[in-house]
Amino acid sequence: MRRTIPHTAVALTALALALAGCGGQADSGKGGDSDSVSSSPTPTTSPTTAPTGSPTGCASASTLGVRDSGRTVCMAVGDTIRISLDGTAKRPWKPLSPKGSVLEAANSGIVLQPGDASAAYKAVEKGKTRLQSTRPLCAAQTGRVSCLGLQEWWVTVVVR
Repeated sequence: MRRTIPHTAVALTALALALAGCGGQADSGKGGDSDSVSSSPTPTTSPTTAPTGSPTGCASASTLGVRDSGRTVCMAVGDTIRISLDGTAKRPWKPLSPKGSVLEAANSGIVLQPGDASAAYKAVEKGKTRLQSTRPLCAAQTGRVSCLGLQEWWVTVVVR
């Protein structure tokens, strides 16, 4: 008598192995040369109330990093905000780009490491915008299983 393995069991096993090849280790968000996977980081500080007249959940900040993803930041017209996202050559961050005319690009300095995204913006008028960037979840390597997922970073900026 011949033994057979149901096709469903084979398919589920293959799917589990493929998913395990892409995920499994957490990333500090710092970049490094690790091929590990991370989910989008959560903010490390709880939102606070900004100066008088600002809504709850709107915090002031002059410098933002990977761990600030998902935050809402308040600025006054004339203030400058700097963003520094540490990536790697294998998992680079896309350049940041604000929507609308609320923020204007300012001198952010020099990016020294491949894969990093660095930017500075000056608040030029009242309004609201979103800064965002993405990078691959998995480093692409020839001859190895890879994933097509993206890690997203975003911050909502409110200029008052």
